[in-house]
Amino acid sequence: MSVINELLRAEADGSLSFGNYQLESKTKLDGFEHQGDIYKVKTFKDITRLEKNDTFLFESVPGTVVTDLIYNPEGVCFTIEGPEDTQVTLDLTEDAEYAIYIGDDEIGRIKTNLSGKLSFSIGLEELKEAKVRIIKI
Repeated sequence: MSVINELLRAEADGSLSFGNYQLESKTKLDGFEHQGDIYKVKTFKDITRLEKNDTFLFESVPGTVVTDLIYNPEGVCFTIEGPEDTQVTLDLTEDAEYAIYIGDDEIGRIKTNLSGKLSFSIGLEELKEAKVRIIKI
């Protein structure tokens, strides 16, 4: 996988790919229209953040590349790449429980807070790239 040079792009299957952890300074792309929604991405080596209709959707610290991101009522799936371990925060359904899978392994179950935020870490230093699935229980 490589960085997303255009910062944010729509894939043929309807998913989104975004992020560039190789950038030294914060770079933004605003006003990206996809399936009737407006997206904004901010990305560089320290953070990658995606917003949908001016609402927080995804953040990774430090910055990463995310491909094939799909949100649906059952959860979220995406592939993530980065040079080191990263903390991911997602906006999901408030006060709900989710199972988190890295590859085929369930790494745990987490309940979102009242604002619907869910945070977890991924050991990218060893993996470099990981397929992530978060499924509402």
